[in-house]
Amino acid sequence: MFRSNIKNFLFKESRLPLSYSLVLLAARVVFGILFMSHGVAKWIAFNDMTEQFPDPLGMGSILTFWLAIFAEVACSFGFILGALFRLCLIPMIFTMCVALLIIHVGDPLAVKELALMYLTIFVLLFFSGPGRFSIDEILRHIIA
Repeated sequence: MFRSNIKNFLFKESRLPLSYSLVLLAARVVFGILFMSHGVAKWIAFNDMTEQFPDPLGMGSILTFWLAIFAEVACSFGFILGALFRLCLIPMIFTMCVALLIIHVGDPLAVKELALMYLTIFVLLFFSGPGRFSIDEILRHIIA
């Protein structure tokens, strides 16, 4: 039972029409590349940003910085491919929640809107799934 619940969570069958799966693919590619660009920019400026990077959860700014890069680069890559899609979205959603609800909590909407936009898209895609054109769909057939 536990194994089937995990399998269903990770590789839920996509019963969406072909056109919806194409829209999901386009959304994964576009928003995944855009989100990844933030992580790549952080990675490139690693030495300059580590000392000033916020530490909202008290884990240390260097660890927090690495976790943000992981969410924005590695998880975005899995998101784009639709590989372990929902697992990849968890750190991405968490990162945007921290940005929105802790880092930018007192900022005007104009500053918060990018984090809010990504958070909304990631939550909606978490529930919709990756669609038919994904690594998860291939794995679902192999594991079944």
